[in-house]
Amino acid sequence: MTLIVLGPEGTFSHELAVRVYGGEILLAPTIHEIFSMVEQGLGDGLVPIENSEAGGVGATLDGLLQHQVYITAELYMPVHHHLAGFTPLDSVTVIYAHPQTHEQCSRITNEMKIPVIHTSSNAASARELAGSPGSAAIVSSMTADLYKIPLLKGNVENNPGNTTRFIRIARTKGKEKGSTKCSILVDPEKDQPGLLYQILGVFAERGINLTRIESRPSKRRMGEYLFFIDLAYLPGCHDALVALREKSRFRDLGCYQEVKVPE
Repeated sequence: MTLIVLGPEGTFSHELAVRVYGGEILLAPTIHEIFSMVEQGLGDGLVPIENSEAGGVGATLDGLLQHQVYITAELYMPVHHHLAGFTPLDSVTVIYAHPQTHEQCSRITNEMKIPVIHTSSNAASARELAGSPGSAAIVSSMTADLYKIPLLKGNVENNPGNTTRFIRIARTKGKEKGSTKCSILVDPEKDQPGLLYQILGVFAERGINLTRIESRPSKRRMGEYLFFIDLAYLPGCHDALVALREKSRFRDLGCYQEVKVPE
């Protein structure tokens, strides 16, 4: 099966795909394009959905909202960032970094007190570095190796336990057997007092643990929100979803299990 990930070569998505899946890998320029290609049947996709430091990935949440796809697996990847460049560390005058990379490494950029220019990916940061004297880039070790950029300082992430959660997406649901988690997208039909309490109560009454809940603007009008909910898989999940349908509209995003990432 073809796997579509965020390119160019050297992104964390690309590194994860190589480490876990191998096989044919297609590189897409944006997360939006990955969702479009999956919906067209060109392969499965692998996208980041949240980071332990920076939180949810908006482009992925929007993709789940806008495209008819399902989550078929989740993967947790320890993420380490490195400051790389051809200029000595004390002579660096500008740093290139992806916005989420910058957020995950804000401590060192604040300490250095030099401008940070945002790029579309870690690989793009490496490319910008090549044509900018006096610059450095925050990249992965794989990106630094690909572009042959010396490391100036390793492991510059704010949190040594920095982890990104990825999901595999497909046009059809995965096998439910062995699933450990399910995801749903809740779209409340009307705003009323206690609405969120009623929605969450459906799961609380059945002893179903909600592992994540995140709101996202509906993009229809100001002050209107949708809710992405992850719940621990239990036999009573389907009964809970039947009860939920009486209170609010929702979309089943699939049940799945974790795929271990090799060291």
